[in-house]
Amino acid sequence: MKKSTLVAAMAFSMTTLLSVSATAQKFPDLDKSPMDVAAYPNDYKDAAKLAKVTYSRPQLKGRSLEELAPAGKVWRTGANEAAEVTLYKDMKLGETKVKAGTYTMYAIPEKDSYTIILSKDLNVWGSYFYKEANDVARLKVPATQAANSLENFSMVFTKADNGIVLNLGWDKTRVAVPFTE
Repeated sequence: MKKSTLVAAMAFSMTTLLSVSATAQKFPDLDKSPMDVAAYPNDYKDAAKLAKVTYSRPQLKGRSLEELAPAGKVWRTGANEAAEVTLYKDMKLGETKVKAGTYTMYAIPEKDSYTIILSKDLNVWGSYFYKEANDVARLKVPATQAANSLENFSMVFTKADNGIVLNLGWDKTRVAVPFTE
């Protein structure tokens, strides 16, 4: 009798466990601003990266860029969590030396320029908790206008003579952020 009770209890437990595990896995819908990563070198086969940026890609969806990234206000440089830049070697942002590591990247858009900010804060949602005291580096760079519009916010690294450039694009606005060695 003990064996049959034990077998019944185990069968009940397994059935309950399988039932709970099959129904407990509720997966979210796709994010409206999906995360993306850009790295340099861009070739996924090249593991010797200089830098990487992880960010979310908001879409215009009929809205203006000024509405989504207002002039004069700190912006998270994307959507959802603030963008994070990882430098795999010491580099410079403007004249400021930045040690290898991971930093949150904010931007302050203006009509003809963007101030790019690297902050030591990490895992930050939006720019609601931005603290200027935690800035590691700031650089004001020109903003230019392209002929074509990008619906989704995008970032890509390109090679420069003495380092790399992180290119930001959204709507017709283009911003080039130089990181030098």
